[in-house]
Amino acid sequence: MDPMLWEIAETATALRRAFDRRAVSLGVTRAQWRVLAKLSRTPGLRQVDLAEQLDMEAITLCRIVDRLAEAGLVERQPDPQDRRAWKLVLTTKSKPLVRKLAALADDLAEEAFGGMAAEKREAMRAALGQIRDNVAVTCPRGKAFGQ
Repeated sequence: MDPMLWEIAETATALRRAFDRRAVSLGVTRAQWRVLAKLSRTPGLRQVDLAEQLDMEAITLCRIVDRLAEAGLVERQPDPQDRRAWKLVLTTKSKPLVRKLAALADDLAEEAFGGMAAEKREAMRAALGQIRDNVAVTCPRGKAFGQ
């Protein structure tokens, strides 16, 4: 394995754990904050599309959305173009929580990138974007590598 791939994976794990330690004080699980964060960026996603974007099984997402809906944080709205589908939106009640989670993420970013020049951060962002693009092209979702 290329050491760079290892470093990227280990760094992602460390960042997730650091965020989890902070988010637990707000009573939010990792899976819940991923759903809330995605919906705050892309409101009105269909449940099936959200599951795909989060790389999550539909039934798993359904259970998470059920809990978030019970807590009054997410609302399912009928999709006018497909009566079998639901669009998901954040409720007004979720906004303060999402703001707190965003502040936690900002604080974590400041800590994680502390002492790193803005140019170096931008170069890293661009490099990671290129890696994602390369992987998306060479190994599309749902296909075995080499097919």
